[in-house]
Amino acid sequence: MSKRANILVSVDIEGVAGVFHPEQTRAGNGEYERARRWMTEEANAVIRGALAAGATAIKVNDSHGGFRNLLPDLLHPQARMVLGKPRVLGMMGGVDHDIDAVMLVGYHSRAQGRGILAHTTNSFAFARVWLDGQEMGEAGLYGALAAEHGAPVIFGSGDDAFIEENQPLFAHAVFAETKKAYGANSGDSLTPQQSCTLLEARAQQAVATWLADPQTMPARPLRGPLRCRLQAQTVALADLFSQLPILERCDNVSVEFDAPTAEYAVRVLNSLSAMSAMLR
Repeated sequence: MSKRANILVSVDIEGVAGVFHPEQTRAGNGEYERARRWMTEEANAVIRGALAAGATAIKVNDSHGGFRNLLPDLLHPQARMVLGKPRVLGMMGGVDHDIDAVMLVGYHSRAQGRGILAHTTNSFAFARVWLDGQEMGEAGLYGALAAEHGAPVIFGSGDDAFIEENQPLFAHAVFAETKKAYGANSGDSLTPQQSCTLLEARAQQAVATWLADPQTMPARPLRGPLRCRLQAQTVALADLFSQLPILERCDNVSVEFDAPTAEYAVRVLNSLSAMSAMLR
Protein backbone atom coordinates (compact mmCIF):
# COMPACT_ATOMS: atom_id res chain seq x y z
CA MET A 1 0.00 0.00 0.00
CA SER A 2 1.48 3.31 -1.05
CA LYS A 3 -0.59 5.63 1.12
CA ARG A 4 0.70 6.39 4.61
CA ALA A 5 -1.93 5.71 7.27
CA ASN A 6 -0.75 6.78 10.70
CA ILE A 7 -3.65 6.53 13.13
CA LEU A 8 -4.15 8.06 16.58
CA VAL A 9 -6.56 6.05 18.73
CA SER A 10 -7.85 8.18 21.62
CA VAL A 11 -9.33 5.97 24.34
CA ASP A 12 -11.66 7.05 27.14
CA ILE A 13 -13.45 4.75 29.59
CA GLU A 14 -17.03 6.00 30.15
CA GLY A 15 -18.22 4.75 26.76
CA VAL A 16 -16.74 1.26 27.17
CA ALA A 17 -19.22 -1.62 27.28
CA GLY A 18 -20.13 -2.59 30.83
CA VAL A 19 -19.12 0.74 32.41
CA PHE A 20 -22.00 2.53 34.17
CA HIS A 21 -20.90 3.82 37.58
CA PRO A 22 -18.30 6.44 38.62
CA GLU A 23 -16.58 3.82 40.80
CA GLN A 24 -15.63 1.96 37.63
CA THR A 25 -13.76 5.02 36.37
CA ARG A 26 -11.74 5.80 39.52
CA ALA A 27 -8.52 4.08 40.52
CA GLY A 28 -8.23 2.21 43.78
CA ASN A 29 -10.92 -0.47 43.61
CA GLY A 30 -11.65 -3.79 41.93
CA GLU A 31 -14.43 -2.41 39.73
CA TYR A 32 -11.96 0.04 38.16
CA GLU A 33 -9.40 -2.72 37.58
CA ARG A 34 -11.97 -4.68 35.58
CA ALA A 35 -13.06 -1.59 33.64
CA ARG A 36 -9.52 -0.60 32.67
CA ARG A 37 -9.00 -4.11 31.29
CA TRP A 38 -12.18 -3.78 29.21
CA MET A 39 -10.89 -0.36 28.08
CA THR A 40 -7.61 -1.94 26.96
CA GLU A 41 -9.41 -4.77 25.17
CA GLU A 42 -11.61 -2.31 23.25
CA ALA A 43 -8.51 -0.38 22.23
CA ASN A 44 -6.96 -3.62 21.01
CA ALA A 45 -10.06 -4.49 18.99
CA VAL A 46 -9.88 -1.14 17.20
CA ILE A 47 -6.14 -1.56 16.61
CA ARG A 48 -6.72 -5.01 15.06
CA GLY A 49 -9.41 -3.63 12.77
CA ALA A 50 -7.30 -0.66 11.72
CA LEU A 51 -4.28 -2.85 10.95
CA ALA A 52 -6.40 -5.31 8.98
CA ALA A 53 -7.62 -2.42 6.81
CA GLY A 54 -4.09 -1.18 6.08
CA ALA A 55 -3.05 1.19 8.86
CA THR A 56 0.73 1.60 8.77
CA ALA A 57 1.31 2.87 12.31
CA ILE A 58 -0.91 3.25 15.37
CA LYS A 59 -0.46 5.46 18.41
CA VAL A 60 -2.82 4.96 21.36
CA ASN A 61 -3.62 7.94 23.57
CA ASP A 62 -4.87 7.15 27.08
CA SER A 63 -7.52 9.85 27.44
CA HIS A 64 -9.19 9.19 30.78
CA GLY A 65 -8.58 10.92 34.12
CA GLY A 66 -4.89 10.86 34.94
CA PHE A 67 -4.14 9.40 31.48
CA ARG A 68 -2.62 6.19 32.88
CA ASN A 69 -5.40 3.61 32.74
CA LEU A 70 -4.48 1.39 29.80
CA LEU A 71 -2.58 -1.77 30.69
CA PRO A 72 0.68 -1.53 28.73
CA ASP A 73 1.53 -5.23 29.00
CA LEU A 74 -1.82 -6.15 27.44
CA LEU A 75 -1.87 -3.56 24.67
CA HIS A 76 -1.41 -4.71 21.07
CA PRO A 77 2.33 -5.06 20.37
CA GLN A 78 2.19 -3.04 17.15
CA ALA A 79 0.95 0.11 18.89
CA ARG A 80 2.80 2.87 20.70
CA MET A 81 1.30 4.60 23.74
CA VAL A 82 0.79 8.18 24.88
CA LEU A 83 0.44 8.11 28.67
CA GLY A 84 0.51 10.54 31.61
CA LYS A 85 -0.29 14.18 32.27
CA PRO A 86 -0.05 17.11 32.07
CA ARG A 87 0.31 17.19 28.32
CA VAL A 88 -0.35 20.13 26.04
CA LEU A 89 -2.87 18.48 23.70
CA GLY A 90 -4.65 16.41 26.34
CA MET A 91 -6.89 13.75 24.78
CA MET A 92 -5.26 14.40 21.39
CA GLY A 93 -1.67 14.14 22.59
CA GLY A 94 0.41 12.89 19.65
CA VAL A 95 -1.86 14.26 16.91
CA ASP A 96 0.87 16.77 16.02
CA HIS A 97 3.33 13.94 15.22
CA ASP A 98 2.53 12.85 11.65
CA ILE A 99 -0.99 11.58 12.37
CA ASP A 100 -3.31 11.17 9.38
CA ALA A 101 -6.60 10.22 11.06
CA VAL A 102 -8.15 9.86 14.51
CA MET A 103 -10.33 7.16 16.05
CA LEU A 104 -12.30 7.81 19.28
CA VAL A 105 -12.90 4.80 21.53
CA GLY A 106 -15.02 4.63 24.69
CA TYR A 107 -16.19 8.25 24.42
CA HIS A 108 -19.32 9.64 26.08
CA SER A 109 -22.06 12.26 25.90
CA ARG A 110 -21.36 15.89 26.77
CA ALA A 111 -22.11 17.52 30.13
CA GLN A 112 -25.85 17.58 30.82
CA GLY A 113 -26.34 15.17 27.95
CA ARG A 114 -28.57 12.15 28.46
CA GLY A 115 -25.75 9.62 28.14
CA ILE A 116 -24.09 7.31 30.63
CA LEU A 117 -21.56 9.14 32.84
CA ALA A 118 -21.99 12.26 30.68
CA HIS A 119 -19.60 15.15 31.33
CA THR A 120 -17.22 17.52 29.58
CA THR A 121 -13.58 17.51 30.70
CA ASN A 122 -14.31 18.09 34.39
CA SER A 123 -17.62 17.04 35.93
CA PHE A 124 -16.90 18.98 39.13
CA ALA A 125 -16.25 22.29 37.36
CA PHE A 126 -17.89 22.42 33.91
CA ALA A 127 -21.65 22.40 33.34
CA ARG A 128 -21.72 23.27 29.61
CA VAL A 129 -19.26 24.35 26.91
CA TRP A 130 -19.89 26.09 23.58
CA LEU A 131 -17.35 26.67 20.84
CA ASP A 132 -18.27 29.09 18.08
CA GLY A 133 -21.93 28.91 19.15
CA GLN A 134 -22.07 25.09 19.07
CA GLU A 135 -22.47 23.19 22.33
CA MET A 136 -19.78 20.51 22.46
CA GLY A 137 -18.43 17.71 24.56
CA GLU A 138 -14.96 16.24 24.55
CA ALA A 139 -15.38 14.58 21.15
CA GLY A 140 -16.39 17.83 19.47
CA LEU A 141 -13.69 19.92 21.12
CA TYR A 142 -10.87 17.48 20.48
CA GLY A 143 -12.16 16.59 17.03
CA ALA A 144 -11.91 20.28 16.12
CA LEU A 145 -8.37 20.35 17.51
CA ALA A 146 -7.41 17.27 15.46
CA ALA A 147 -8.84 18.84 12.30
CA GLU A 148 -6.47 21.80 12.75
CA HIS A 149 -3.64 19.28 12.49
CA GLY A 150 -5.10 17.81 9.31
CA ALA A 151 -6.44 14.65 10.98
CA PRO A 152 -10.14 13.84 10.55
CA VAL A 153 -12.17 11.80 13.02
CA ILE A 154 -13.02 8.64 11.07
CA PHE A 155 -14.42 6.43 13.86
CA GLY A 156 -16.17 6.75 17.21
CA SER A 157 -17.52 4.33 19.80
CA GLY A 158 -19.68 4.81 22.87
CA ASP A 159 -23.32 4.84 23.88
CA ASP A 160 -26.25 5.90 21.72
CA ALA A 161 -26.34 9.42 23.21
CA PHE A 162 -22.68 9.99 22.30
CA ILE A 163 -23.37 8.87 18.75
CA GLU A 164 -26.51 10.99 18.38
CA GLU A 165 -24.66 14.11 19.58
CA ASN A 166 -21.59 13.64 17.41
CA GLN A 167 -22.83 12.25 14.11
CA PRO A 168 -23.67 15.78 12.93
CA LEU A 169 -20.09 16.88 13.73
CA PHE A 170 -18.44 13.89 12.04
CA ALA A 171 -21.05 13.06 9.43
CA HIS A 172 -18.90 10.63 7.44
CA ALA A 173 -17.29 8.79 10.34
CA VAL A 174 -18.16 5.20 11.21
CA PHE A 175 -19.71 4.75 14.67
CA ALA A 176 -20.09 1.70 16.91
CA GLU A 177 -22.72 1.61 19.67
CA THR A 178 -21.49 -0.23 22.77
CA LYS A 179 -24.57 0.42 24.92
CA LYS A 180 -27.87 2.29 25.15
CA ALA A 181 -28.36 4.87 27.88
CA TYR A 182 -31.38 4.58 30.18
CA GLY A 183 -29.98 7.30 32.43
CA ALA A 184 -26.78 8.71 33.83
CA ASN A 185 -25.85 5.42 35.49
CA SER A 186 -27.99 2.80 33.78
CA GLY A 187 -28.51 1.23 30.41
CA ASP A 188 -28.39 -1.80 28.13
CA SER A 189 -24.85 -2.88 27.20
CA LEU A 190 -23.13 -5.34 24.94
CA THR A 191 -20.84 -7.74 26.77
CA PRO A 192 -17.13 -6.89 26.52
CA GLN A 193 -16.65 -9.74 24.04
CA GLN A 194 -19.57 -8.62 21.86
CA SER A 195 -18.32 -5.04 21.97
CA CYS A 196 -14.81 -5.99 20.87
CA THR A 197 -16.17 -8.00 17.93
CA LEU A 198 -18.26 -5.03 16.83
CA LEU A 199 -15.45 -2.50 17.30
CA GLU A 200 -12.95 -4.54 15.31
CA ALA A 201 -15.35 -4.83 12.36
CA ARG A 202 -16.38 -1.17 12.42
CA ALA A 203 -12.78 0.03 12.83
CA GLN A 204 -11.74 -2.01 9.81
CA GLN A 205 -14.65 -0.53 7.86
CA ALA A 206 -13.70 3.02 8.87
CA VAL A 207 -10.03 2.75 7.91
CA ALA A 208 -10.80 0.89 4.66
CA THR A 209 -13.35 3.53 3.63
CA TRP A 210 -11.00 6.39 4.48
CA LEU A 211 -8.03 4.81 2.68
CA ALA A 212 -10.12 4.11 -0.42
CA ASP A 213 -11.03 7.79 -0.70
CA PRO A 214 -9.78 10.19 2.00
CA GLN A 215 -12.10 12.91 0.70
CA THR A 216 -15.08 10.98 2.02
CA MET A 217 -13.86 11.79 5.55
CA PRO A 218 -12.20 15.20 5.32
CA ALA A 219 -10.67 17.20 8.17
CA ARG A 220 -12.73 20.39 8.46
CA PRO A 221 -11.17 22.80 10.94
CA LEU A 222 -13.30 25.59 12.35
CA ARG A 223 -12.42 29.07 11.13
CA GLY A 224 -11.08 31.35 13.84
CA PRO A 225 -11.37 33.53 15.71
CA LEU A 226 -13.67 31.40 17.85
CA ARG A 227 -15.75 32.44 20.85
CA CYS A 228 -15.71 29.91 23.69
CA ARG A 229 -18.35 30.03 26.42
CA LEU A 230 -18.10 28.03 29.63
CA GLN A 231 -20.91 27.59 32.12
CA ALA A 232 -19.38 26.65 35.47
CA GLN A 233 -21.05 24.39 37.99
CA THR A 234 -21.12 27.08 40.70
CA VAL A 235 -20.79 30.82 41.19
CA ALA A 236 -17.58 30.23 43.16
CA LEU A 237 -16.01 28.46 40.18
CA ALA A 238 -16.98 31.34 37.88
CA ASP A 239 -15.40 33.72 40.43
CA LEU A 240 -12.22 31.66 40.26
CA PHE A 241 -12.12 31.41 36.47
CA SER A 242 -12.66 35.17 36.14
CA GLN A 243 -9.24 35.73 37.69
CA LEU A 244 -7.75 34.80 34.31
CA PRO A 245 -7.50 38.13 32.42
CA ILE A 246 -8.50 36.74 29.02
CA LEU A 247 -11.91 35.68 30.37
CA GLU A 248 -15.03 37.86 30.42
CA ARG A 249 -17.78 37.25 32.98
CA CYS A 250 -21.13 36.85 31.22
CA ASP A 251 -23.45 36.03 34.09
CA ASN A 252 -23.31 34.53 37.56
CA VAL A 253 -21.93 31.20 36.41
CA SER A 254 -20.61 31.81 32.88
CA VAL A 255 -17.41 33.13 31.32
CA GLU A 256 -16.34 33.67 27.72
CA PHE A 257 -13.09 34.17 25.85
CA ASP A 258 -11.87 34.54 22.28
CA ALA A 259 -9.67 31.81 20.84
CA PRO A 260 -7.72 32.01 17.58
CA THR A 261 -7.97 28.21 17.23
CA ALA A 262 -9.75 25.22 18.74
CA GLU A 263 -6.43 24.10 20.19
CA TYR A 264 -6.13 27.40 22.05
CA ALA A 265 -9.67 26.98 23.42
CA VAL A 266 -8.98 23.42 24.60
CA ARG A 267 -5.76 24.47 26.30
CA VAL A 268 -7.53 27.29 28.16
CA LEU A 269 -10.34 24.94 29.22
CA ASN A 270 -7.80 22.40 30.49
CA SER A 271 -6.05 25.16 32.43
CA LEU A 272 -9.36 26.18 34.03
CA SER A 273 -10.04 22.55 34.87
CA ALA A 274 -6.72 22.37 36.69
CA MET A 275 -7.46 25.66 38.51
CA SER A 276 -10.75 24.28 39.79
CA ALA A 277 -8.91 21.81 42.04
CA MET A 278 -8.36 24.57 44.59
CA LEU A 279 -12.12 24.65 45.30
CA ARG A 280 -12.62 20.93 45.77
